[in-house]
Amino acid sequence: MRIHLTLIGISLGVTLAAAVGLMGCRRERAEKAALPKALPDSPQTSPKGGKPMTIELKSPAFVEGAVIPKKYTGEGEDVSPPLTWSGLPPGTKELALICEDPDAPTTEPWIHWVIYKIPADLTGLPEGIDKAARLKSPPGALQGKNSWTLGQTIGYHGPMPPPGHGVHRYFFRLYALEAKLPTEPGLTAKTIRDEMSGRVIGEGLLMGTYSR
Repeated sequence: MRIHLTLIGISLGVTLAAAVGLMGCRRERAEKAALPKALPDSPQTSPKGGKPMTIELKSPAFVEGAVIPKKYTGEGEDVSPPLTWSGLPPGTKELALICEDPDAPTTEPWIHWVIYKIPADLTGLPEGIDKAARLKSPPGALQGKNSWTLGQTIGYHGPMPPPGHGVHRYFFRLYALEAKLPTEPGLTAKTIRDEMSGRVIGEGLLMGTYSR
């Protein structure tokens, strides 16, 4: 009887250990799947081979790490938020800005905004930039394609994460360039990053969040 009970105890112990191990593996896989995708590498190499200077990028609408107001999302008016910056490096010829969501359930970060050829003498962008490829304000600025394939594909399109998908992060990246980019409108974020490679002398970063 004692031997029988001992065998039963050993069997239960092995079964419990196996169950705990399986739960641990599943938890580890789930945690890895939940990890956010890394943002694409910024064009980090400046013309002289050093690290770009840091630009202070802010918004009167939200602070770093805070929730983006509904007005600037796909659930609201879907207008671009106001942005301000300071500390542009000497020799800046023009600016470019990309906004993206690395937490989208897609293989690549979801692009929300591509705007480039921003005049170097500006210190910010007002709220509600027109959704046009060629802009009158800022004068000479161009806008590229976002990740939407239907409806709006040019200009700003605000946060609209899947319901129940959790908190998404939205990174606004401002680039100061020592040379001017091509004048063609409607370029993708990837094309702009390729064109900026080796020309970035300053970079600013602002991150806001949103969930549904």
